[in-house]
Amino acid sequence: MRSFFGEDTESSVLESTLKIDPSRSPFMRGRMDIILEGEQLEDLIEQVKKIELTGSTFKVMYVKVTGPDKVDFKERRRFEREVGLHISGEPELVNPDVLFGIMNVNERWVFGEYHSSEAVWLNHQQKPHSYSTSLSTRVARAVANIAVPDPAGVKAIDPCCGIGTVVVEALSMGIDIVASDINPLILPGTRENIAHFGYSTEVTFKDIRKVTGSYDVAIIDMPYNLCSVITPEEQLEMLQSTYEFAAKVVIVTIEPIDSIIGNAGFEIADRCVVRKGTFEREIIVCEK
Repeated sequence: MRSFFGEDTESSVLESTLKIDPSRSPFMRGRMDIILEGEQLEDLIEQVKKIELTGSTFKVMYVKVTGPDKVDFKERRRFEREVGLHISGEPELVNPDVLFGIMNVNERWVFGEYHSSEAVWLNHQQKPHSYSTSLSTRVARAVANIAVPDPAGVKAIDPCCGIGTVVVEALSMGIDIVASDINPLILPGTRENIAHFGYSTEVTFKDIRKVTGSYDVAIIDMPYNLCSVITPEEQLEMLQSTYEFAAKVVIVTIEPIDSIIGNAGFEIADRCVVRKGTFEREIIVCEK
């Protein structure tokens, strides 16, 4: 939420003037583009009467929210009927051309076109190649969003790409990203994973300390499995190298590395923790 909207909320609803595709995030249920609002439901209905849907079918859905003010099933259906009966058009409950949403939020009623989130990331779980230590597709998608909330004009790199979990998620959202890794044995599987979903990008065999060029952001899942044990000195070298080619870096780590980040020249701008049972990963956003 902070990366997309510049703010977060404890509520299940966030209002913003920014138009984000809800399918970009595993944590968004949908987006409603508000076109009408009123203090009472009756106010909304009076405005809805003016809507004309020439040749388009429609459905009205009460958008559920969690919390103390949630509305039960029968009440939701009643609200949907009351509003839907006043729309000039042909109702279609199964496959409508237009899905409208209504909800009561922040002490007013709102109405607009509703866009449901599609769980794109779920499809990416069935990769030809995977590792037990890889990020889950859901977390990988969140990491890509944190790194690149708006892909327009942004050039990204994953210089420790592993099997390509983050790269696949980034490419599926239109992010311009290239990848590299120091392990040549893994890269054929990385390329196959990317191609399996119909995507393509440059995947090269390269040590992060040899990366050249200039990137807006780098995403680094710090190596930590038994085959990739690295020392604090090597971690520092990795981040110092990253400082030379990236203006911003999003780090995924299981170890405290704040002092190493500072020594590399970066400042920590934001952070969060991902938990799976007792296993914790920290996601740290760093800027120059």
